[in-house]
Amino acid sequence: MLPEAVHCASCANKAAILGELAKGFASAYEIPADQVLDALREREVLGSTGFGRGVAMPHARLDLVDRPLAVLLHLDRDVDFDAADGVPVRLVMGLVSPSDAGVQHLHALAAMSRLTRDERMLHQLFDASSEEELYSIIANAGLRDAA
Repeated sequence: MLPEAVHCASCANKAAILGELAKGFASAYEIPADQVLDALREREVLGSTGFGRGVAMPHARLDLVDRPLAVLLHLDRDVDFDAADGVPVRLVMGLVSPSDAGVQHLHALAAMSRLTRDERMLHQLFDASSEEELYSIIANAGLRDAA
């Protein structure tokens, strides 16, 4: 994950979160935001990517990319994301992978999941107050190279 892919954001709802993620992918990786947004929305129709415990992991596959790419959003407030546990999200980890990246896509999702299952790490991410601090936490956890 690039430092430019880590953002503090203000979003009022799930649609705004997906839009902010798409803009994050566009600015960090120079891929069209509208195509990313369409792919994220299509995936979300299949079922919420609200992971639980205040975390969402919207993800999609796109022919536009040649490797998994990630964007991290730290929201300034809790937002309903239709998570299975009913807990609103504060942390959003987006992933876009090539259409044919089966195992690679799953490995990137698993790395993101492991990071947020660690209670101490999750609280560090929730409590971070800047994009620089968020990126430092991700980089020190080794996720920087996972996507």
